[in-house]
Amino acid sequence: MLKQAGDREVVAVCADREFLPGDRWQGLPTVAFEDLPAQFPPDRFDLFVALGYQQMNRLRADKCQAARALGYTLASVIDPVARLPADSVHGDNCFFMGPLHVHPCVSFGSNVFMWSGAIVGHHSSIGDNCWITSGANIAGVVDVGQDSFFAINSTVAHGVKVGARCFVGANALITRATEDDQVFVVESTKPQRLTSAQFFRMSRIGDL
Repeated sequence: MLKQAGDREVVAVCADREFLPGDRWQGLPTVAFEDLPAQFPPDRFDLFVALGYQQMNRLRADKCQAARALGYTLASVIDPVARLPADSVHGDNCFFMGPLHVHPCVSFGSNVFMWSGAIVGHHSSIGDNCWITSGANIAGVVDVGQDSFFAINSTVAHGVKVGARCFVGANALITRATEDDQVFVVESTKPQRLTSAQFFRMSRIGDL
């Protein structure tokens, strides 16, 4: 998908010099971030920061800020099958991988990444530097603070305000307003004492 980013063509890959993967990566030339303005000047090229959610999205946010300081316009990458409502993306350096479900009257800030299968309900607001993984379900009229992370199958109920820098773990359910910097983690499923072969025999699902 990133060979073509909307109406932009991807022409090079950038990383800090110590992390460069050689002269080329997937057929594209690589360039050190320190050398970027000299080789790809900001008056001719845009930039997309594709880093993950390390440090609760702060590493990606810091790189975005460094790129803006160099004069770069930050591009957003929106999968054609994402089908976002018009004017829902109010910031830059956003990434939306479809198919996903975004209802009308939703607003996204800058540097928001949203994976396929996620849902954001009507009249919700997603702050800057958030990450919404596959299967996350954010209901309508939800206000999400900046730098927050929503893991797979996490759910935020209708009308809830989620504070900044919150970590909502897999399968977690948020039904009331949160404070900033909170962590919500559901205990993992414990294994049964019987073996899988015994389970299949008892349940008559089939034999192993």
